[in-house]
Amino acid sequence: MTRNKINLEIEIPTQTRYLGLIGNIGEQLAWDLTDYGGDRDALAYNLNLVLTEALTNVIKHAGCDNQALRVCISIEGNSLSIQVHDQGLGFDLEGVPCPDPEELCERGRGIFIIRHLMDSVDYRKTDKGNVLEMKKEL
Repeated sequence: MTRNKINLEIEIPTQTRYLGLIGNIGEQLAWDLTDYGGDRDALAYNLNLVLTEALTNVIKHAGCDNQALRVCISIEGNSLSIQVHDQGLGFDLEGVPCPDPEELCERGRGIFIIRHLMDSVDYRKTDKGNVLEMKKEL
């Protein structure tokens, strides 16, 4: 199955009011993958969720107020990649603990959800800031 190459790059302010817009872009992208053999509704929901969680984490925890966030979504062949670029403080991806299932806390589950829904998750610091990269094989 061969797909067209897709590259989207979106820059948004660090404001939560843009979360729905970016999540909707992820959903629409999934619904437009007409040759995807899996459940497109589930993929649409999952892309909305990982984009929303990743951006929420940056907006609430990175300390990069009044700076733009860049979101890059690409599909090449059967590989989907989402990158979230920011200029914030950064964090240790491997140091984020799994949430305790016994606790009913609404916070602290974003990275766990992202890791569960995507095939790989990587975080790195670059000369131009931080990059959270999430990949999924379609």
